[in-house]
Amino acid sequence: MKKGFFVFLLLINSISFSQVLIKGNVLSETNEALEGASVYFNNTTIGTVTNSEGEFQLNIKEGNYTLVVSFLGYKTKQLLITPQSKELTLEIKLEEDNGVLNEVVIKKTVYDDDWKYNLARFKQTFLGRTKLAQTCKILNEKDLYFEYSPKTNTLTAFAKNPLKIKHQGLGYIITYDLIDFTLKGQQLFFSGFAHYKNLKKNVSKKWKQNRLEAYNGSQMHFLRSLTSKKLKEEGFVVNQFKRVPNPDRPSEEKIKMARELLKLYGNSIDLSKLIEKPKNQSDSIIVTIQKARLPKHEDYLYKKNVPYEDMIIYNNNTPYLSFKDHLMVIYTKEKEEENYLIEMFGKRKKASGVQTSNIVLLEGNAQIDKSGVLINPNAIFNEGYWGFEAFANMLPLDYQPSGN
Repeated sequence: MKKGFFVFLLLINSISFSQVLIKGNVLSETNEALEGASVYFNNTTIGTVTNSEGEFQLNIKEGNYTLVVSFLGYKTKQLLITPQSKELTLEIKLEEDNGVLNEVVIKKTVYDDDWKYNLARFKQTFLGRTKLAQTCKILNEKDLYFEYSPKTNTLTAFAKNPLKIKHQGLGYIITYDLIDFTLKGQQLFFSGFAHYKNLKKNVSKKWKQNRLEAYNGSQMHFLRSLTSKKLKEEGFVVNQFKRVPNPDRPSEEKIKMARELLKLYGNSIDLSKLIEKPKNQSDSIIVTIQKARLPKHEDYLYKKNVPYEDMIIYNNNTPYLSFKDHLMVIYTKEKEEENYLIEMFGKRKKASGVQTSNIVLLEGNAQIDKSGVLINPNAIFNEGYWGFEAFANMLPLDYQPSGN
């Protein structure tokens, strides 16, 4: 399952980086000060609201950032920031939102059984099916509006206001400005802007433990371990594999033709029939339909314990994820969750005792930020365990395990 998450930016990895003061004013297009505007760095716990003069002030560490500014009735604005000095002053003007989408949403939203069904699908795919997902609650569910296309099997979600998510498992209240949510078949893409706040001033021992468990084995953990050359110490094993078409599976053209012929035969063909060698057209249809259930591709492992130089390259001291074919990332210090082992219709996978994820590069390479995340998260496609973990298992990008 593909997962995207507007990240362009982001943050901190080394305590040796000096502090930078970011301050400024948030104004309307008519230069009216906007009191109470939200100002935060995307996907972090760093944020504030403007005072009566529209002023704000934030301290950050050196790095690349996306500053998000939002205010009710105005369009959300994002600014890419790379501070070049110890202090940066900004004047940010917000454009009024004409509210066309909101009017459409308000008129069309009916909280019927279809809406409830779509909401359940949204929560299962967006929040995920992990133990942590069960501790998340969207406080303003009725701000969500859904559109479904049966022709393309695509579910699209919109939100009238930023989602408020109470994450009791990790101890956060998360404001998520949903930009896009598209579920097509089993492929998911979502993007937005997130601001994390602790539910309480004092973070409980349980929350600290849950955050550490969410971090361990995550993509963030892997990328930080890769750039620091500590994969083995941190519990990662990386193998390399090639993916080729399954020679035993018929072509898409043959499968399409068999399904069209099946319609002509109506209910007279028994698809459960076992046929060793087709003797007529109906036998061929049965064999083709049965083989259509086979995987489209086969994976061939050809290298174990991939060396660092085969996974990462540097351009002007900037790290990039770069490799041939595909990577299999195995995290050996935790086993799979029970929910991961349960597939559709109650079918259960065989437990392996480790967490295995596949990385497919969608672009030539993917730049890695100093915080241990990808500058463009959509440059890769996650399969396996990372595909199972969704929004509920994500941490703010300024998260550091205790002791780091």
